[in-house]
Amino acid sequence: MKVVKPLFMWAGGKNKMIKNYLAHMPEKVSTYSEPFFGGGAMYIYVQQNFAPEKCYINDANEGIIEIYKSVKSDPLGFIEILKGYDKRFIPLTKEDRKKLYYEIRLEHAYDFQKWSKLEESAALYFLMKTGFNGIWQINQNTNNRFGTPSGLLTQKETCFDYDNILEWNKLLQNTEILCGDWKNCPYSEFTFFDPPYRDSFTKYGTGWGDKEFEELLDLSRNVEGLVFICNRDDGTQWINERSENYTITTFPITYTAGRRKKTDDGFEAKAATEVLMIKA
Repeated sequence: MKVVKPLFMWAGGKNKMIKNYLAHMPEKVSTYSEPFFGGGAMYIYVQQNFAPEKCYINDANEGIIEIYKSVKSDPLGFIEILKGYDKRFIPLTKEDRKKLYYEIRLEHAYDFQKWSKLEESAALYFLMKTGFNGIWQINQNTNNRFGTPSGLLTQKETCFDYDNILEWNKLLQNTEILCGDWKNCPYSEFTFFDPPYRDSFTKYGTGWGDKEFEELLDLSRNVEGLVFICNRDDGTQWINERSENYTITTFPITYTAGRRKKTDDGFEAKAATEVLMIKA
């Protein structure tokens, strides 16, 4: 079986956390839902280890959902456009790469109407693969569209893993891709909720707070099947006080994006605690 990786870095992604979930996983999964999709690390694990008949994925972020739709419906056309970005970007000096990055970011912000959905999603994918550290940032000076600064820009031969894109195309064939309110995503035999962290430093382009989290807890109590809810322990008893019908387990994590500790030498990764709420 080929190793499939998330298509892009995503702050709050669960790649490193899945090993902590394994003891709590079901024996089989025939249907799977993920209403806050992001980078899809858990989706990859479920697809490759349980081969569900049907999956539902949803995210409020229209940009990343269009990337998944493009990869599902026209992977070769998507890849052909990406190869054009590689051809423009790779030969350049770092200074010229940075200039190109901001030119394309500006074009994506203000001149995207000239593109097809496939072209627009490929442009955004280029920006996400060359932007800073998996951060999704929305700026007023980028028309309230993708505004993350450029990353290190040290790519050598390519910005993209084309084989991984083709593997994603295979995964997505049994998957209904939705974009909108998480509450409208169908629930399944196994539903994985990974909403934004309470009081999150990282911004996802949508509002999320205690009211929304309580609504999620109330709704998920009535979801049939296995439910996982992920969040961060903020050092209070807020989640524990609302844990009726859930089993709670915690795991250590180190943040490498977003919330980091400032030191005399710069910034270092910050240790924190992840919460997994389980309702069987």
